[in-house]
Amino acid sequence: MAEYESVGTGEHLVFALNGWFGSATAWRPVTPYLDGTRFTYVFPDYRGYGARKDVDGEYTIAEAACDVLALADELGAERFSLLGHSMGGSVMQWVLAEAPDRVRALAGVSPVPASGVPFDEQTRQLFDSAANSPDSRRAIINFTTGNRYTGVWLDAMVAHSLGTSDEAAFAAYLRAWADTDFHERIAGADVPVKVIVGAHDPALGEPVMRATFAQWYPRLEVEVLAGAGHYGMDETPVALATSVESFLREH
Repeated sequence: MAEYESVGTGEHLVFALNGWFGSATAWRPVTPYLDGTRFTYVFPDYRGYGARKDVDGEYTIAEAACDVLALADELGAERFSLLGHSMGGSVMQWVLAEAPDRVRALAGVSPVPASGVPFDEQTRQLFDSAANSPDSRRAIINFTTGNRYTGVWLDAMVAHSLGTSDEAAFAAYLRAWADTDFHERIAGADVPVKVIVGAHDPALGEPVMRATFAQWYPRLEVEVLAGAGHYGMDETPVALATSVESFLREH
């Protein structure tokens, strides 16, 4: 089984990196609306996720980023852009820190800042419990999408997460994205960056982006999707694809 999925045959290569609850296949709601003539999208799995669910690792942001760069080398891609959702937003920034000359642009979808994410004690306990509690996973997804959606969708999201992630890897990746602070490595980077956030995301919405990404990236654009929370791929796939590609076409 391939350790990544791909869509398109275009000249502009884009690595799309999923979030904590996702996998390479979590991007599928968006893929019908992507321009495969201009772009080639590659959707890799992290160690412990998806097609690499049985691959051991340290499950760190650094390791995930190094695996992206190794895949880029394998594909013969000297230059590429990065699209990162949530935890994938942290991974894409580590790739930038490691190989700034190879990165054309960064597009983050509700991305985790390079400074990590602080929690109050009660919220951290909820997130810590999610590794072995489907109910906690469901509560987190419901909260970060504004408590707006049917239980059928919430259950499907939880089922995807449980089915495509190793429990130990899932637990370790929380510590990775929440507690890893490397913002000094990327601050001031001269790279085009766009962050796309959902109006109904109380965790990683526009205020967090203004306080973090806007302080580090001089060439930042911010767009708020009115119909989305934290999972724009599922909630507003056409709007998200349009937003991402309107930005990437410029670079």
